[in-house]
Amino acid sequence: MPRTQRNDNFIDKSFTVMADLILKILPASQKEKEAFAYYRDGMSAQADGEYAEALENYYEALKLEEDPYDRSYILYNIALIHTSNGKQEKALGLYHEALELNPRLPQALNNVAVIYHHQGEQQKEAGNDEAAETLFDQAAEYWKRAIRLAPNNYIEAQNWLKTSGRSQIDIYF
Repeated sequence: MPRTQRNDNFIDKSFTVMADLILKILPASQKEKEAFAYYRDGMSAQADGEYAEALENYYEALKLEEDPYDRSYILYNIALIHTSNGKQEKALGLYHEALELNPRLPQALNNVAVIYHHQGEQQKEAGNDEAAETLFDQAAEYWKRAIRLAPNNYIEAQNWLKTSGRSQIDIYF
């Protein structure tokens, strides 16, 4: 049974009804509609913490989806799951793929920066200061890009950039 038929809360049911209506109104091919249905089911499963089911749905959506912008969001969500499962290298690759398709995805830029910063902290703890600084510099570059796209977000990153001396800019536009 598709996940959309199992949703038992009002918000999920409402979203499903609205999404189905939009799909009927918008001119979309059957393949595009199927891709969206898999993506929607993936988001629902992910929200419920059913990561294996979410990944299955996202990978099915990825097989069908041709639009680069939409593919970037599918890849981003797959990367989120791998990040939460501790598979940082796999997630980094997926975030980079998403950013190749959609360079204006601040949340992916932020997540790449978070991973690089975390890896930098690990290198610092291991006594590899040079490697740590390289990773911190990489994190800084990704955070700067994210902040330029979403200047009101990532306040902690903005503070870190300033306190670490990696940015002299107070306001990003």
